[in-house]
Amino acid sequence: MPKRKTNKSVKARFKITKRGIILRKRAGQDHFRAKKSGGKRRQLRQTIKLSKADKKAIIRYLYR
Repeated sequence: MPKRKTNKSVKARFKITKRGIILRKRAGQDHFRAKKSGGKRRQLRQTIKLSKADKKAIIRYLYR
């Protein structure tokens, strides 16, 4: 049986904490930032937890 491989694009986009919480970055930071307020830009820098429904899919996708 071949080795299971980690999907590298998923590994780069998500971080799994020690307790199993999956964190992701917010979208909308690459360009068109001039029209966003400072508060909005600060808010976009924060990482957020992934929902439970998405967590199952990401874990299944990571360890194929």
